[in-house]
Amino acid sequence: MRSSRTRALRVRTGPVWAAALPLVAGALALGAPAADAAGHDGGRHALLGTKPLWATSKTDQGATADSTGITARVYLAGRDAKGLAAYARAVSDPRSASYGKYLSAAQVRARYGATRAQITQVTDWLTKSGLKVTGTTNRYVTVKGDAAAAERAFATDLHNYLKSGHTYHAPSATASAPASLADAVLTVTGLDNAPRFARHHSSQLPPPSPVFRNSGPFSSYYGSRTDRGLPSAYGHKAPYAVKGYTGKQLRAAYGAKSWTGKGVTVAITDAFASPTISRDAGKYAGRNGDPAYRSGQLSQVLPEKYSHIKECDAAGWYGEETLDVEAVHAVAPDSDIVYVGASSCADDDLLDSLGKIVDGHLADIVSNSWGDIEANETPDVAAAYDQLFQQGAVQGIGFYFSSGDNGDEVANTGIKQVDTPANSAWVTAVGGTSLAVGKRDAYQWETGWGTLKATLSTDRESWTGFPGAFTSGAGGGVSKTVPQPFYQRGVVPDSLSGVALKGAMRTVPDIAAVADPNTGFLVGQTQTLPDGKLGYDEYRIGGTSLAAPVIAGVQALAQQARHGVAIGFANPAIYQRYGTAAYHDVTDHPLGAGRDLAVVRVDYVNGADDSKGTTTSLRSLGKDSSLKATVGYDDVTGVGSPGAGYVSSYRP
Repeated sequence: MRSSRTRALRVRTGPVWAAALPLVAGALALGAPAADAAGHDGGRHALLGTKPLWATSKTDQGATADSTGITARVYLAGRDAKGLAAYARAVSDPRSASYGKYLSAAQVRARYGATRAQITQVTDWLTKSGLKVTGTTNRYVTVKGDAAAAERAFATDLHNYLKSGHTYHAPSATASAPASLADAVLTVTGLDNAPRFARHHSSQLPPPSPVFRNSGPFSSYYGSRTDRGLPSAYGHKAPYAVKGYTGKQLRAAYGAKSWTGKGVTVAITDAFASPTISRDAGKYAGRNGDPAYRSGQLSQVLPEKYSHIKECDAAGWYGEETLDVEAVHAVAPDSDIVYVGASSCADDDLLDSLGKIVDGHLADIVSNSWGDIEANETPDVAAAYDQLFQQGAVQGIGFYFSSGDNGDEVANTGIKQVDTPANSAWVTAVGGTSLAVGKRDAYQWETGWGTLKATLSTDRESWTGFPGAFTSGAGGGVSKTVPQPFYQRGVVPDSLSGVALKGAMRTVPDIAAVADPNTGFLVGQTQTLPDGKLGYDEYRIGGTSLAAPVIAGVQALAQQARHGVAIGFANPAIYQRYGTAAYHDVTDHPLGAGRDLAVVRVDYVNGADDSKGTTTSLRSLGKDSSLKATVGYDDVTGVGSPGAGYVSSYRP
C-alpha cells in the first residue's frame, strides 16, 4: 500500500505475494499571524507544512522563472473547523451523550461546510492575485497560473531545488493566506511539483498484469500436509503453506456465525478500475463457496477519465480492487459493495474519491488498502485528509486503512516510521497476522505477520542462511507527527507510545487480521497469460491490503448485529473492548515461549509455470523487523484480531 497525489503519487498497501508490495499520507493547521516571507506585506496566516523539508538552502538552485506554470488546490476550512473535530469525537465515543447522534451529509454541509461568502472571498483573493480559478467545489478551489501570480497569492517565493538528482520548484518559505481568510482557508497543495510515488502501494487503461500463480504442493488447511523429507526448522518439520484461505475459513476464524452483513454497505477506494471485476468476482464466488452476487450488489463509481497511468502502474491496481472486493464479499456475503475508483494514485484524486463517499454517504464502512510512509507525509495534505475523516465520523462513516507491509520500514527506508494515512487519529489502522485455520475450519492461532525467508540448499539437507532475511511484515510503530488520541490513553503502553521531547504519540495499528501471504487468501482474477491472451486464474495473496477489507467485512457483520445502526468511526469502541473476549490476543509465540513457527513454500521461478523450474523456501512466522506481537496491546496487531465474541459484542 502506498502513496497518492497529483504531485504525490501514492502506492497500494499490497497486495503481497512473496514480499510486500510497497504503500498514503496526511494534517495541517493555520498558524498565528506572522511576518511574511520574501518581503511581502505582513498580517497573514501561515499555512503550515507548505514548505517541504527537502527545500533547503543547500539544495537551492535559485528563483523559479516567473513564467513557470503552477496548478494548485486551495482547500476550504469551512465555517467551524474546531467544532467539527469536537463533534466527530463526541459522536464516536461510547461514553459521550452525543454517541451515535450522527448528522446527514446535508446537515454537515450546513453546520460545518464552507459558506458562499467564504468561497467568494477565497475566489476573489486568488483571481486578484492573477490566478485563474478552474474549478470550485464545497471542499476546494482549483487554480492555475504562472509562478509570479502564485507568489503574489501565497506571499512566498518559489525556488528550484535539487532532490534525488532532479530539479523541482517549491516555496522557499511557508506559504500564507490573508489574515482576513484565516477561518476560510485550510491549506494549499500544488506549490511544489516533486512527484511523491505511492509504491505499491491517452486515458485508455492498460490490460491486466502478467499472470501470477502459486506452484504448490499446498496444505488445504494449516498443517494438513508436510514433507518429512525436507529439513527440520525450529525442532520440527514445517507444513506446506495453505493454497489460500476462503470465505468459509475466514468467517469461522473471526466469529461471523450467522451474521452476513445484510443491510450494510461497504465502500472500497483504490485507483483506476479493473475492467473485469464483475465477471471475476462472480466466478470466484461460484468456485469457492461464496453466495452469488445479487443484481446491483456490486457497483462502481468511476471518474470520467484517468491520469498518471504509467507512473501509478494502473494495471497493478486491478489486483488490489479484486482482492478488496472478493475479501469483503467472502466475510460479509450479503453486504452491498460500492467501489469508488480514483482517477490516479495521487492525493488530490484519492481525496476526491473519499469525498464522493462522504458527500453522498455512499457507505458506512470504507476499506482503503493504500498509503505511504510518514516521511513523505506533508501537513497540508494531511489536513485535507483529516477534514474528510472528521466529516465522515460526524455522519457515521468509518475509514479503515492498511498499516503497511514493510514492518518498521527500516529495511525499506533506513529509519523507523509508520505509514499514512494509517497514522491519522481519525482512521482505524489495520495491522496484520499470520493465521492458522485447522481441520473443520477451527481457529488454531495467530502470530504477528513478519516473515524471514531461507531457501532450500542444493543438497536439500538444510535451509540456507537459516532463519533467513526479513522479506515483509505488518506496518506499525509510533508516529512522529500525530499526538496520542484520547482512545489510546491507558491502553497503549508508555514504552511504545513515547517519543523524546514530544510525549505520547499515535501508535499504529489499532486492530489486525490475516495478512501474511504465506497464510493468505485465495483470489480469482483475469490476468495476461504467458501466451499473451487473457484468462481467469486464482492465486494466494496477502498484505495488510488483505487485512483491511477483512476487518471492513467483520465491521459489516458487527453493524448488522447492531440492527443496522452505524458504528461510525470505530476506534473508541474498539479500544473500549480491549482486554475482553472480543479479541484474540495475538502474540508471536502462540504455542509457548521459544516455540517458533514456519511454513514451506514452493514457487515457480517465473511466477507462471515450471518452465524455468521451482524454488523451495522456508518462511518463518512472527518475525516482524523490530516490532513484536506481545501479550496485550502491541505495535503489530494493536488490540488483537476479532475473536468469537467480537461481532456479538455489538448487539444492543
